Amino acid sequence: MKLFLTGLSHKTAPVHLREKLAIPEGTLPQALQELQKLGASEAVVLSTCNRVEFAISSPDEVEPGAIIDRFLADWQGPASASAFAGHIYHLEAREAILHLFRVAASLDSMVVGEPQILGQLKAAYAAAKSEGAVGGLLEAVMTKAFNVAKRVRSETGIGQMAVSVSYAAVELARQIFGSLKGHTILIVGSGKMGELAAKHLRRSGANRILVTNRTWERAVDLAQLFEGRAVEYTRFQSVLHEVDIVISSSGAPHYILTREDMQRVIAQRRNKPIFLIDIAVPRNIDPAVNDIEGVFLKDVDDLENVVNANIQERGKQADRAEKIVLAEVDQMIARLRIEEVTPTIISLQGQLEEIRMAEVARTLRRMPGLTPEQRQQIEIMTKSIVNKIAHGPISELRRNAGQPEGSAVIDAIRRVFHIE
Repeated sequence: MKLFLTGLSHKTAPVHLREKLAIPEGTLPQALQELQKLGASEAVVLSTCNRVEFAISSPDEVEPGAIIDRFLADWQGPASASAFAGHIYHLEAREAILHLFRVAASLDSMVVGEPQILGQLKAAYAAAKSEGAVGGLLEAVMTKAFNVAKRVRSETGIGQMAVSVSYAAVELARQIFGSLKGHTILIVGSGKMGELAAKHLRRSGANRILVTNRTWERAVDLAQLFEGRAVEYTRFQSVLHEVDIVISSSGAPHYILTREDMQRVIAQRRNKPIFLIDIAVPRNIDPAVNDIEGVFLKDVDDLENVVNANIQERGKQADRAEKIVLAEVDQMIARLRIEEVTPTIISLQGQLEEIRMAEVARTLRRMPGLTPEQRQQIEIMTKSIVNKIAHGPISELRRNAGQPEGSAVIDAIRRVFHIE
């Protein structure tokens, strides 16, 4: 059985090419069925904004690359080969396994250590499973990839450090307040940064989120999405005394919170500290508020310093993760080698044992006067001879299993010993 993977990613192709090759979720079952019709024994299709990949297994006598080429020609049209030339990669056997393990462990992601790709890969596998498109070699590799990703997460800190400004903002709030549960958070601005911050807040346990935005409908939508409460933009300052953390990312061209504003707020809070995170450009909050006792302000530069330090640390953790992945690939290859040739080895051993037993029985009939001890010695001697004869072919079977060129050697041994 052959394993083959082809595709393109953010590393090899611009977004307009990735979009052309993308397989929409609604047509995924059709794509999986088509790959099987063309000769794939198994198929998994991973289609995200950053990568589109096709992993298949096929019988030894079938060329898996030809299956993918035919699929792309049928799916994308005859001009697809030239459109993707130089951008698409083809991996087989060990290299395909290594790639899948690295993708699952988020070592091949645009942001190393991000957790989304593992969920996307699991969804791709679940879709293939529901279509009956996995159930052999590829399924074993995919299952192992998920285990490898789990090991990388548990044994390294690759996913523990914030590498986006919005995530860093939430992590900074967690460092100051500990658990965010029970604290009131106000998000000013419901653009992409505000939405990402809200997502991270919910994942971090925050359960009291207020949202304000110049467009009231947008504030309501974001608040409902994260089970929070919308506040009218013209009156958000009136609720600041209830708020422990402010994350501001509005598009206002001027300060929306001044030193005087925060002096009033801290007085209403009776000097209870308030934490302000300004991730807007241009800034939303007057830097002078940092002079007020009990008011703590961090801007986007402060957060980017945290992000850059974390990126460097993730690089160190990624090196550890790469070593784990390589070790797991070696173990997987060794396992597959044994599984691939085990039936052939059993057949070879069974065939030689049948010959041995037949010859021993014929010899013993001609020598009826042998003692039990002498009969036992003949058994031991003939078994030793058979084991020595079998040792060479079995070693070659195990050594060549899983290698791209190994099938020729395995087929030769099968023909020599008349093994089906």
